[in-house]
Amino acid sequence: MDDLRMAVIGVGRLGEAHARVLSGMPGVRLSGVYDIREERAEEVARRYDTTALGSLSRVVEEADAATVVVPTTAHCEVASFTLAEGLHTFVEKPIAATVAEADRLIDLSESRGLVLQVGHIERFNGAFRALEGMDIAPGFIEAHRLASFDPRGTDVSVVHDLMIHDIDLILRLVRSDLESVDATGVAVISDQVDIANARMRFADGCVANVTASRISLKKMRKLRIFQRDHYVSMDFLAGESEIYRLIDDPGQAGARGLKIPVNTGDGRVRHITRQKTSKDRSEPLESELASFVAAVRGDAPTPVTGFDGREALRVSLAVIEQIETNSR
Repeated sequence: MDDLRMAVIGVGRLGEAHARVLSGMPGVRLSGVYDIREERAEEVARRYDTTALGSLSRVVEEADAATVVVPTTAHCEVASFTLAEGLHTFVEKPIAATVAEADRLIDLSESRGLVLQVGHIERFNGAFRALEGMDIAPGFIEAHRLASFDPRGTDVSVVHDLMIHDIDLILRLVRSDLESVDATGVAVISDQVDIANARMRFADGCVANVTASRISLKKMRKLRIFQRDHYVSMDFLAGESEIYRLIDDPGQAGARGLKIPVNTGDGRVRHITRQKTSKDRSEPLESELASFVAAVRGDAPTPVTGFDGREALRVSLAVIEQIETNSR
């Protein structure tokens, strides 16, 4: 099978990471990079032994698929061009600036039979992947995503910059309609909201409390799930999860790790088991882009579809709307 020709559009810090990963990926040839800053494109091209493409038209000539790593406001313009020209397209999160733009990209990909994948990278973090195969039915979710201030990314609010990661994960975990959103946020350093909290209530009764900040002294990326007989704590910085279960028999199948007896108050003694997942050493970005390549080749379904990206965007916009309403 011939190598898949791939190009990267936009080679800032994240775009360069795309180029780095794709340049070493089996079955892929990094056919070029494009950036509106020609010197930057040439610098990255030299570093990864590829070609600096001088225009989007050259991208279409040289590639079968492209990753779009440009500012959010340009996602629709660039991705609609690549899709219209027949390129399978990976677009970083958020999928677009508006739901209407997201719908346009989805329609283009479907009408042309092309893969459209959205870059919600935490789906590929070992902490989240540890939940595969578990029976997840959350009653309450709490997420904290805290980062120190970085001028990069302040063209959008912290909701689109950081919180959208956890919104996507929550929508993946809670298979129920979102009924209401309440949110508050403050612009502290930039002109956009820098710290925000949202409370989301779902039709099945689950409530998710989500906090995102880009003005914190310490980094934190944690999400905790509480449900009947289960508690799960995910640490996305460490790539690890801790899974606690309340079981009747400490010897039952699947009961691994620490076992603590507990009197539940109904005359029974049950046991809390604690399982810490082994650290996943794989790079989430590499796993993410490999999944896109597999989808393009028809070897696997698209793991994060355009519709997934649209829904994360829709809820993010609802959070922003509530912040604006509550700040009046």
